[in-house]
Amino acid sequence: MTRVLITGATGFVGRVVAAQLRARGLDLRAVVRRGAEFDLKTGDEVVETDDLFAESADWWAEHCRDVDMVVHVAWYAEPGKYLTSDRNLDCLSGTVALARGAARAGVRRFVGVGTCFEYDLSGGRLSPQTPLEPLTPYAAAKASTFLTLNQWLPLQGVEFLWGRLFYLYGAGEDPRRLVPYLHQQMQAGARADLTSGTQIRDFMDVEDAAAMLVDDALSARTGASNIASGTGITVRALAERIADQYGRRDLLNFGARPDNLTDPPCVIGLREEEFTS
Repeated sequence: MTRVLITGATGFVGRVVAAQLRARGLDLRAVVRRGAEFDLKTGDEVVETDDLFAESADWWAEHCRDVDMVVHVAWYAEPGKYLTSDRNLDCLSGTVALARGAARAGVRRFVGVGTCFEYDLSGGRLSPQTPLEPLTPYAAAKASTFLTLNQWLPLQGVEFLWGRLFYLYGAGEDPRRLVPYLHQQMQAGARADLTSGTQIRDFMDVEDAAAMLVDDALSARTGASNIASGTGITVRALAERIADQYGRRDLLNFGARPDNLTDPPCVIGLREEEFTS
């Protein structure tokens, strides 16, 4: 059985990725923050650290021994703060240290998680060949990590895959995000203040995204990969779909919040096979 070292397994995306890896019969070694709640399963190993992004390459080399693949999901992602936080610099340097340790330990494959915000979003329909143009420290740190490891890891004999996530929702999502906010307001019978809702986005349930990421991780795919549905829906239509579950479209207050004039009108992710077909 293949042993996988996973980071971020207590987070919104990582916990579902961990479940998918277990379902494929893989042994997990999870590196988690000390004191964090972790859904320990029979056979899982847990390595605790005060801050995984502060650990050295030597520390990672020790904990990557006997590991075939690293799946690195962890990153600072607090809503309202993560886009501009200087913690992104810690995540960038910490991820490079992890990659160096993994290479030193003889790990065969390294899978990292990126973001659609790395791309030039002006084209709307984004393939892995779309030029990069990150506009925030978060996106720039992710793009820098990809550009560095995509060049360096193959030179060390390590396969590298970078799965770029688009717009996810689902169980365990931070309540400050759009979909949980809508459910919260509908359940309370309270008005939901929204923008015009004309933006088209590639929304995907986190369970489906995790399955796609793990499929890619266990394949021979390397380089950048979009973890996306390939279809778009307006924010308005998504909100109406959720409101309809409660029979309360009357609570949707479109236009109560100003549209972000710099927000791209359309963001849809294309899989490589869709782009080349």
